[in-house]
This record gives sequence, structure tokens and C-alpha cells, in this order.
Amino acid sequence: MLKFNQKYFYLTLVLFLIEVCIAVFVNDVFIRPFVGDILVVILIYCFIRAFWDIKPSVVAVSVFTFACIIEVLQYFNFVNKLGLQNNKILAIALGSTFDWKDIIAYAIGTIIILQLANYNKI
Repeated sequence: MLKFNQKYFYLTLVLFLIEVCIAVFVNDVFIRPFVGDILVVILIYCFIRAFWDIKPSVVAVSVFTFACIIEVLQYFNFVNKLGLQNNKILAIALGSTFDWKDIIAYAIGTIIILQLANYNKI
């Protein structure tokens, strides 16, 4: 089950760098909030696949579920309730604003993963 996969590790690094570039250099209403959320699901998927040999559909659905749970927790303002609002990195990573569009973006990212997995591309 624990098995290092170099391909997924490099994909994780590339996606992480893209996410950082989006966060630092892009300030718009589509790429940063929407494409960034699509990519973050793929990033987490690749990270998990880099270290664990788990069926792609299980990982994809698990990542989607995790992302939705984080989004719902944002609705309840959990960053502030945990006292993490002053920790800039955690506050940004966990988010603070619930938005249904984020769940749609996570679903699109998951669909992309599942489609690529069906064709053995990811």
C-alpha cells in the first residue's frame, strides 16, 4: 500500500508551483478562485498517489469528500473558532468563506481526475 511513485510526486510539485503562482500573481474572478480550486483537488490527489498505491477512484472520491468537508466547515467559520485566524498560512490553506462554486470546482476537478484515470493518464 505504501509505495513511492515518482510521476505523481513530480506532478504534485508542478501543481503546487502553479497554485503558488496563481496565489501570488493572479487576482481575478475566475482563475484564482475557480481554476485554483479545480487544481487543488488534483494536487491533493497526486500527493496521495505519490506515496500510496490506492485505487484512483477511491482517492478521487476521498479527496472530493475532504474538500467538501473543509468547505462546509468554512460555513461554520471554523478557522476563527479554532483560533487560527492569525496564522496566515493555515487561514489561507483552510479558507474562511463558504461558496457553492467551490464545491462545483472540486467536482470538476474530481471528474477530470476520474476521466484521466479511466484512460490511464493520471
